[in-house]
Amino acid sequence: MSEPTSPAMPYWHVYTDAEGVSRQERFELTDFQFQGVGPGVAPQWNDKMDPSEAGVTFTVLPVGWVGDWHENPKPQWIAILTGRWFVETMDGKRVEMGPGELMFGEDQNTRERDGRKGHLSGTVGDEPCTMIVTGLDVEPTVNRPGRFK
Repeated sequence: MSEPTSPAMPYWHVYTDAEGVSRQERFELTDFQFQGVGPGVAPQWNDKMDPSEAGVTFTVLPVGWVGDWHENPKPQWIAILTGRWFVETMDGKRVEMGPGELMFGEDQNTRERDGRKGHLSGTVGDEPCTMIVTGLDVEPTVNRPGRFK
C-alpha cells in the first residue's frame, strides 16, 4: 500500500511588511508527515510547529463587537469555532472568516499611518464568534509572509 498524498491546510497570515504596514494573505501549511503520535497509534497527517511556550484562550466575541485598530498581543494562532468575524489590515484588505478557518496573527511592530496601527476586527452577522486562540511566546517576524509554507 502506498502512502497517501500529503494534505495542505489553508490559513490567513496577518503580518507586518518591511515598511511597518500590516497585510494579510492566504497560504497553506504543507509540511505534513504521515506518522502515529505514539506507539501503536495509527498514522495520521501531522505538521509540527517549532516548540515554544504557549497560552490558550477560548474567546467569545459578542454580536456587534469591534476591536479598534490594534496589534495582536503576540504571535498567535486563531481558529474560528462558530460564528464569523472580519480582519482588516492597514493595506485596506478585509477578510471574513468562519468556522474551521485558521489565521496566524503576527502584526507586531507596525507603524501608525492615518490613525491605523495593526488591524481592525469585529464580528459579522447576528451570532457571537467563538474561537480558540493559542498565543506563542516567540519573537514576531517582520516581512516573512507565509513563513509556515
